[in-house]
Amino acid sequence: MNTSPSSLRRSESSRRATLDAALDLCTERGYGRVTIEAIAARAGVSKKTIYRWWPSKSAVLLEAFTEMLVSATPFIDTGDIAQDLRTHITGAVRVLAVPPFGPAYAGILSELHHDDELAETVRTQLIDPRFEEAVGRLRSAQEQGQIPPGADLRLAVEMLYGPVYYRHVLRKPMQDEEEVGALVDHVLRSLGAVGRPASQP
Repeated sequence: MNTSPSSLRRSESSRRATLDAALDLCTERGYGRVTIEAIAARAGVSKKTIYRWWPSKSAVLLEAFTEMLVSATPFIDTGDIAQDLRTHITGAVRVLAVPPFGPAYAGILSELHHDDELAETVRTQLIDPRFEEAVGRLRSAQEQGQIPPGADLRLAVEMLYGPVYYRHVLRKPMQDEEEVGALVDHVLRSLGAVGRPASQP
């Protein structure tokens, strides 16, 4: 396989064009009307090129959505777990609340019920890694004394994300910043969290 710098640049350019085209089409037409043929035409690449990298339009949109979600929702550690979770959850809400990412992810989720391969891809490439990162951020707060040792961190992550995806899937209005803050505070209280240690400024 040719892996020269020019070849790699062409491949990345085609990949980026494909992802952007898929998102643009999802915004313009809605998830259900997006096709591989339309993506290829908009991106200026062949269907063969797309199928070399992705098995379906859902996989294309999943990669585009995952890239945006990861960049918009970093797991920062300022030493204040409440504020860090508010920042993180607010970022996720903003991604899900607007086209093309919200509609694209809703379309992907609708496909999971009859596409086992896609369901496995969503779990392994998006859900599981993000879940473990969230648990890791809570564990760091636990080690800093902000969350009690016996707290169920994995359940806490489900409590944080559950209401966000509930609203997204049912197309209810997404949380505003005040509601995100209330959600985070409620989950931390349920863990017996004490907030930022008194020894920190």
